Amino acid sequence: MAEAVASNVIAFQGALGAYSDMACRAVHPEMTTLACASFEDTFAAVDDARAGLAMIPIENSSAGRVADIHHLLPDSGLHIIAEHFQKVDHQLLAPKGATMDTIHEVHSHVQALSQCRGFVRGAGLKPIVHADTAGAAAEVAERADPSRAAIASELAGEIYGLDSLSSDIQDIEHNTTRFLIMAKEPIDPDPAEGPVITTFVFRVRSVPAALYKSLGGFATNGVNITKLESYISDADFTLAQFYADVAGHPGQRLVRLALEELGFFSREVKILGVYPANPFRGGRGEADA
Repeated sequence: MAEAVASNVIAFQGALGAYSDMACRAVHPEMTTLACASFEDTFAAVDDARAGLAMIPIENSSAGRVADIHHLLPDSGLHIIAEHFQKVDHQLLAPKGATMDTIHEVHSHVQALSQCRGFVRGAGLKPIVHADTAGAAAEVAERADPSRAAIASELAGEIYGLDSLSSDIQDIEHNTTRFLIMAKEPIDPDPAEGPVITTFVFRVRSVPAALYKSLGGFATNGVNITKLESYISDADFTLAQFYADVAGHPGQRLVRLALEELGFFSREVKILGVYPANPFRGGRGEADA
């Protein structure tokens, strides 16, 4: 019985009403959402069978990558099985009776504050960083102080009984967050049924041309790298780890050849998931067989 319940649960980091919660409800409205305090707790919920899936934000179109997540993904023990692109419409939420004239502080996650930097500055508000957007909304509701507001989702406003003083306050109109949906077991999508994305991490030594040589196979085989990011993974700043998304399936000949060349010039290659490309990409997950 416990397994049946867990399979119908999807975990996310943050409080109820967070954008990750919204993403969970958008992709799997039939599932129950499980709020977790940290990304590590979110991964553990799936690993411990308290949830069947995890919804993890990885990057935003205006604020860039989500801090720390690239360090956590390789050791999560989970596999990427899908991706989701969630449009983010930020609301300025405040206790009932508050107005733009009464508020002086705005509370939210650092990413949300960054995405609304122009609005916050224009309104003369003092930004206060919180662990997540919905948690900020919950605290603003609890304190009921008309001088405090939160930047969060419409869902958070409904859950915590806050009024929206202004909507769609993000600086960039097309503000979108990309999420990864993760599970304990990997999937193996058929590239004949639609575009596929392969996500992996790899390490190269900090020596001249190491990255150039390791990625040369993708260029010579015509495999599109849709995302590539680096970060230092050792205390001596000599070992770089890279996170990459490429268009195609490892079983496809050209992708296989590119990955083989990558392995020859890299210290370690670890595939985090092979999954269908979301239609939001507009066909950019295509690769030759």
